[in-house]
Amino acid sequence: MMLEIALDTDEEWDSSRPWAPLVRKAAEAAIAESAFPDLAMSGRPVEISVCLTSDDHVRALNAKWRGKDRPTNVLSFPMAESYELQDENVAQKELLLGDIILAHGVCEAEAGEKGVPFEEHATHLLVHGTLHLLGYDHLDDADAAEMEFREVRALARLGIRNPYERV
Repeated sequence: MMLEIALDTDEEWDSSRPWAPLVRKAAEAAIAESAFPDLAMSGRPVEISVCLTSDDHVRALNAKWRGKDRPTNVLSFPMAESYELQDENVAQKELLLGDIILAHGVCEAEAGEKGVPFEEHATHLLVHGTLHLLGYDHLDDADAAEMEFREVRALARLGIRNPYERV
């Protein structure tokens, strides 16, 4: 796949950690387990923008775009329409999937609560965010079950056990 990752990491995210390969692997696994795995083999350039940032930055974005004045673990801003993801459009120009933004403090706190390594939880959130960019959501029970199923399969590809089985 010609996956292009535009990665912006602020100082809260330890730059000595290998974020770029982790982001790439998470996105590739999510795409492979989506309804659009052909994106991986099309030769079409696919771009995702990822911002690893502070809780304050995510809080501001969440307030502006979702009307919720608090930080959240991950925000996703899809740019592609569903028809652009279909097989018949794979020969088209570059596909801009959208933006994924992770909040450091929220991610770190959730990892601690779940008793999992920080990088593992960040990977889960990146898979989750990528699936949002591919049109998945969890607004009702059926959609939530579908998204969770695909998340679990994508994480299994990366050697990460089902995060929904943990207490």
